[in-house]
Amino acid sequence: MLRIRAFEEALMRRPDHGFQLLSSGQEAVAVGVCAALAPADQLLASGRSIAPALARGLDPRLVMAELLGKEAGPCKGRGGRGHLAAPAAGFFGAHAVVGGNLSIAAGVALAMQLRNPGAIVACMFGDGACGGGALHETLNIAALWKLPLLLVCDNNGYSISTRTADALAAPSPSSLGAPFGIPAARVDGMDALAVCDAAARFAARVRAGDGPAFLECVSARFATHSSATRETRSAEELAADRARCPIRRLAEHLAAGGLLTQDERARMDAEAAAVAQDALRFADAAPYPDPAELLRDVG
Repeated sequence: MLRIRAFEEALMRRPDHGFQLLSSGQEAVAVGVCAALAPADQLLASGRSIAPALARGLDPRLVMAELLGKEAGPCKGRGGRGHLAAPAAGFFGAHAVVGGNLSIAAGVALAMQLRNPGAIVACMFGDGACGGGALHETLNIAALWKLPLLLVCDNNGYSISTRTADALAAPSPSSLGAPFGIPAARVDGMDALAVCDAAARFAARVRAGDGPAFLECVSARFATHSSATRETRSAEELAADRARCPIRRLAEHLAAGGLLTQDERARMDAEAAAVAQDALRFADAAPYPDPAELLRDVG
């Protein structure tokens, strides 16, 4: 979580950071879910992809290069934040279209079921995708075929500036699993241990062949919806959200249990900052794609 936070902060200090959707405040969801995944599993993310990619273990240098449009990125600078992908590393990809990853995740899960029994697929999406038909179609086919699919709704309470309650008739995103007989749970997405425990339980169930599961993690983003979006929340709401910082909460929990000293925390902060700066140096040194390659892979 510290590495994700430091990475995004370093990126956003640059004038050429580009159009980004940040995960600051939501790090515990990505880290908790990825802790439940094995090397053979696949993860799909929404357009808010930086935290899931880093939590899945992608090299920060390569991720930074992709975000800054450099040839050294996993997609040679063409995918960017919205379409970052590294399937060989267990990160099947980000999808900028809201809900666009859901039906693809079902397809990947079907492939896993046929070719790699025991491996699972996790698909992270926001609450804004829950009113779309793609989720309901995915829930239906996943339940029918008992696909090895863990659906993770990272519910930060807003679809850009629309509150979840104003866009979704169901009581909560996780309640959508019930009509399809899919077990679901709603956890505090600002509590890394709660996310980790719930994700591990559901991942074990899915891995055992018992079909899909639906995990809703209630989180809060600390930044605006995107780097090009104005803030619509009140200062009081933002302050209340920041008081629930998942990094601070976990650090305090570990310190209370004698598992983290102030010196160790300072060392971890310094290490995270160093990793981010190393990623920036690598990306800056990498070349931009050759303009002659512009139309390669374009059908």
